[in-house]
Amino acid sequence: MKHLRSSVWKQPLLNVVHEHLVSYGTPSNLNNNWNWGSLAGLCLVLQIVTGVCLAMHYTANVDLAFSSIQHIMRDVPSGWLLRYVHANGAGFFFMIVYIHIFRGLYYSSYTQPREFVWLIGVVILLLLIVTAFIGYILPWGQMSLWGATVITSLASAIPVVGQSIVTWLWGGFSVDNPTLNRFYSLHYLLPFILAALSIVHLAALHQYGSTNPLGINAEADKIDFYPYYTSKDLVSLIAFAFFGAILIWFAPNYLSHPDNQVPANPYSTPESIVPEWYFLWVYSILRSIPSKGLGILAIALVFISLFSLPYIHKPTVRSPMFRPLHNLFFWTFIADCFILTWIGACHVEDPYVLIGQLATCWFFFYLLVLTPSIAWLEANLVLPESNKLTTI
Repeated sequence: MKHLRSSVWKQPLLNVVHEHLVSYGTPSNLNNNWNWGSLAGLCLVLQIVTGVCLAMHYTANVDLAFSSIQHIMRDVPSGWLLRYVHANGAGFFFMIVYIHIFRGLYYSSYTQPREFVWLIGVVILLLLIVTAFIGYILPWGQMSLWGATVITSLASAIPVVGQSIVTWLWGGFSVDNPTLNRFYSLHYLLPFILAALSIVHLAALHQYGSTNPLGINAEADKIDFYPYYTSKDLVSLIAFAFFGAILIWFAPNYLSHPDNQVPANPYSTPESIVPEWYFLWVYSILRSIPSKGLGILAIALVFISLFSLPYIHKPTVRSPMFRPLHNLFFWTFIADCFILTWIGACHVEDPYVLIGQLATCWFFFYLLVLTPSIAWLEANLVLPESNKLTTI
């Protein structure tokens, strides 16, 4: 029997699965903060499966899109469940991804030699935002139409080619049927690109191995990923599935905007255009800048800041357990992100405008100035001998 099991794992595809998901050597001191990557992967699979099923019944036409959603909800067997799992699953997906990113920032997981892991992760985040945005357009509700109009028109601020980009995105001179068809095609394609990038992300991570809470070389104390960490991941999965089931069964529209339950009307502008909650922090940064062009640059600077972190931040000690200044200011950054999310849902009026501008300044100040400065200060402090450990 043992010989049979070993011969099965020698098959090329199964051997890859065995090396990366079964016998992969993992530091023995990982805590629950390392569960979010696995959960994000499972969420991506769930979104792809439910999305493919919904695509079988969706009609990408401005006159029929909203009706096709109602058809899915009312006439397709378990269609309401597919739709609500897909819609609310996007919110849970972003929640898990954001926590995963915050964990990486907290433990400085982006530093050498895992720069490529972090860079691929930032690309995944960018494509995830694009995918979710165009997915929000597909129901063709009131907020879908006007959200698409406002966000796509921002490209017109790009010098020389801006208006050409907007015309290409729209497929004409306004958001209409060609726009919906293009977004539908992209929304179907991008999740598979995300899946491919996730595999590259995982392969890059496994090249050097995972970090750990102590931020030290853990090569001497590793255990197999299965069954130790698959069991921990399963506990987290059950917990999230429980809360997700409560939301889907008892409050499926709690996180969505009421205006998107109304068919799109190009002759009626909503009182306020508000994106989904997971976009609010980006939206807050965008509207905190008075100029449209500078607002686009600010959004670009968000991802430039994330891309540059592995190169501007080189701590000698990685673990926050031994970095009191990093530990303190990190939580101010978390608070700042919550403030930006809150401001993004508020009306554009005082004092929300001023608060959003201050929160935006702190966001960039923390990533581009404070983070590398703290690393330099802590490197020049007298550290206890127990902290001078080899990091990896």
